Amino acid sequence: MSALVVEFTIEPFVEGQPGPHVTQAVAAVEQQGITVEFGPFGSTFTVSDDLMPAVVADMMRAAYAHGATFVSVSVARQ
Repeated sequence: MSALVVEFTIEPFVEGQPGPHVTQAVAAVEQQGITVEFGPFGSTFTVSDDLMPAVVADMMRAAYAHGATFVSVSVARQ
């Protein structure tokens, strides 16, 4: 099983003040035991192939449930 790197950005974006649409999305990923590298313009995490769809879905549900207007996701093989 190989690893995938997921990079995501959640809007609306307010520099230095991530709202609940961001913090709750990150929390949804971290509840799976995955560490999120939180960045100023995008965040990343590494996940196995088999878990990626569910983790990304949880992240997006949390983001939109808390006010996200746009979520950008990029997935690459490590």
